[in-house]
Amino acid sequence: MTKKTQILVIGHNDDGCTPAHEKIAYEIGCEVAKSNCVLMTGGLGGVMKAAAKGSHDSNGLTVGIIPQDDPMHANEFCDIVIPSGMGLTRDFLTALSADGIIIVGGGSGTLSEICAAYMHKKPMVAIRNTGGAADKFIDGYVDHRKNVKIIGVDTAKDAVKKILELLHGN
Repeated sequence: MTKKTQILVIGHNDDGCTPAHEKIAYEIGCEVAKSNCVLMTGGLGGVMKAAAKGSHDSNGLTVGIIPQDDPMHANEFCDIVIPSGMGLTRDFLTALSADGIIIVGGGSGTLSEICAAYMHKKPMVAIRNTGGAADKFIDGYVDHRKNVKIIGVDTAKDAVKKILELLHGN
């Protein structure tokens, strides 16, 4: 059996998540499911919940890695909940569990996940004009090491297509 590709979607939690963020995250979740990949998130609200709902509505598999030790904190669209009990350090677990990352806006938690993924040279794609952490590094690098370029795209479909190209060379 071949391992399924795991795509992590990161971005604003409930605080700072706009209807536009929710719409694009939902569409990303749908595209991840249609690509027969596993959708991974931090399992909470905002972008995470919208992406999980999109995947769930498209019959995809969703995994939520939450910072709490009680699975009841996860959003209702997570098929598999991993209650890490790690608090904010769970950002490293989400980043390292993914094959590739898609960024939609985001604040300091998203930035933490970006940095963890960057240090481990995980491919990343960011949706243009979603603000926050996504716009800070789009089409560039986090630092002088140039570990991995964060590629900018405009749509959910382009995001999933590009991350799969980066991962599989298609």
